[in-house]
Amino acid sequence: MRTYLFGIFTFFVFSINITSSYAQQLKIRTSGTRTSIRGLSVVDDKTIWASGSNGMIARSVDGGANFIWVQIPNFEKRDFRDIEAFDSNTAIIIAIAEPAHILKTVDGGKTWKIVFADSTKGMFLDALSFNDKLSGIAIGDPIENKTFIATTSDGGNTWTKQLNTPVLEEGEAFFASSGTNILSNKMEPIFVSGGKKSNLYINNKMYPLPIVQGLESTGANSIAIHKNKAIVVGGDFSKDSIAINNCVLIDFKTMKFSKPNTSLGGYRSCVSFINKKRVIACGLNGIDISDDAGQNWKTISKESFHVVAKAKRGKTVFLAGSKGKIGTIIF
Repeated sequence: MRTYLFGIFTFFVFSINITSSYAQQLKIRTSGTRTSIRGLSVVDDKTIWASGSNGMIARSVDGGANFIWVQIPNFEKRDFRDIEAFDSNTAIIIAIAEPAHILKTVDGGKTWKIVFADSTKGMFLDALSFNDKLSGIAIGDPIENKTFIATTSDGGNTWTKQLNTPVLEEGEAFFASSGTNILSNKMEPIFVSGGKKSNLYINNKMYPLPIVQGLESTGANSIAIHKNKAIVVGGDFSKDSIAINNCVLIDFKTMKFSKPNTSLGGYRSCVSFINKKRVIACGLNGIDISDDAGQNWKTISKESFHVVAKAKRGKTVFLAGSKGKIGTIIF
């Protein structure tokens, strides 16, 4: 019994040390700008782009030591819910709602060109994703119950609306919470829906997700993939402290869905793989880390963030949220 108790105590202290060390590595790089950031694209360890409300764009080319903020003319009252950056000069953003716009810059954000516009009633772009520098996809809430999808094959210079798209169920849509509910790949886009119904869509097939749903505030918000494994996070953003039924683990080889052994600390709007085993998720009431591919989670901070992203070509992890807050965790 004494040995058993010592083992429990040792594990408890070890867990505290892990959590403390992660928390100490979280550094806020900038905050206080009047914008709520939902879009984040980390090109490499030096180049970071972010997009948010009030027409604001942020860019850093020195690893987050300094950010240059730009408010895009004529879009001062618009909300840029997602951004995809390719280098220090080139980036693409989506603006909600009617009319929906996609804009592109090739000069580091000094000027922006409208490359797509749609004033259809009900238009609301949620997220975009690129497979490479040429092939990309944008997804939006359903129009007449059909998923809105537009694609590009020339780096976002022109976009084509797709006609053969999934029909969604009543009350089913997509969250524009972090720009990570869709992933582009060479074969088929993979995306997750939320709301009164929450599903995974892949290879023109729909798979119901075992995640909380039934209300407009519930369902899947984000999906991350590493090879044949995927993690979906979400929950109920109106009750962000509820820590059950907010994460789904997926094996694409068997299409098996499972739940983690230890859950996330609450509603989470974004998830990202750091490597094969390490995963990070963030939301309104904290940040969680898993070191076993999502099976067990530890809340490492109560800081609120909307979106998290690892450098496409690097190791740095950045997070962004309300009031222009951008932070980093270096593993």
